[in-house]
Amino acid sequence: MPIAWSEISVGFETESIERKTIAIMKVLKDSPESMGAGTIATKLKEHGIDLSERSVRYHLKLMDERGFTRLAGRREGRVLTDRGANEVSDALVEDKVGFAISRIEQLAFRTSFDIENRRGLIPVNVSLFSKEAFKQAVDAMRPAFEARICIGDLVAVASEGEVFGETTIPEGKVGLATVCSIAVNGVLLKIGVPMASKFSGILQIVNNRPIRFVELIEYAGCSLDPSEVFIRAGMTSVGEVAKTGNGRILATYREVPAICRPTVDEVMTRLKSLGVGGLIATGRAGEALCGIRVDPDQVGLVLGNGLNPVAAATEVGLEVQVHGMTTVAEYQRLTKFAELLLK
Repeated sequence: MPIAWSEISVGFETESIERKTIAIMKVLKDSPESMGAGTIATKLKEHGIDLSERSVRYHLKLMDERGFTRLAGRREGRVLTDRGANEVSDALVEDKVGFAISRIEQLAFRTSFDIENRRGLIPVNVSLFSKEAFKQAVDAMRPAFEARICIGDLVAVASEGEVFGETTIPEGKVGLATVCSIAVNGVLLKIGVPMASKFSGILQIVNNRPIRFVELIEYAGCSLDPSEVFIRAGMTSVGEVAKTGNGRILATYREVPAICRPTVDEVMTRLKSLGVGGLIATGRAGEALCGIRVDPDQVGLVLGNGLNPVAAATEVGLEVQVHGMTTVAEYQRLTKFAELLLK
């Protein structure tokens, strides 16, 4: 029997409601505090989802009835229940495929850093340490910064209750923002140079020279920042690389059109002078780089990873919550890592 158009319409409407519900739950899951409808609507717009405050309230009511959310108090807004947290983790699996590349594109677009004026927004990673262990973490991260195996030497620190973009620092924690390699994508995008983000991986270093990628995860097929996977798996030896010049570090692989190579070289030089460097290796048109084949009209670039210092901290046994490719921060809020050593 033919399917009625009304049935198809109902199906589309149900799927639309489900997607909006998941989007709201994702916002709540990323917040350590309860949120009201107005705040949720604002956060959704930052992710390209336009829902009015009234519409958010409607969806929240449905979510309360399904046991996904609950009121944290009359004026404190909603929080996600355990059932809701499990649902958002399991739901719409197809939406998770390629999430990493989508996140890269969003953060690149939000980048407004102006090289000339030295101001604007720049992508950062946010890592959370316990207050008690933060000084030890700084000591553990120091060699990685000094060896320049990250994206520059700029950081920002936030205490509990303070906010980095969309991230509120939880109680008992210290937040450390490190510059993300997407900063390069964003700056190039603003001047019309397309940069394709291909892989994140583990790069083998011998005598301070990059040799080859020994592990790779493609951004297009990943549901989170691959660097987080590598760090949790204990696959790095950043501290050893900083000390001896031999070992394995986090790195990312990008490509740009060969015709843009002179412009890219100039921009990378300028960024390095502003504390946002991180270029490890550049290939030639069509030339394989660190074991990765390159199309004839493309040039490969290998960039250090802003989470290498954080990986070094985990290598000495420190616990850290890593949130790669998290948000954007004002460039002028960042300071040189060396200044943390003076505090």
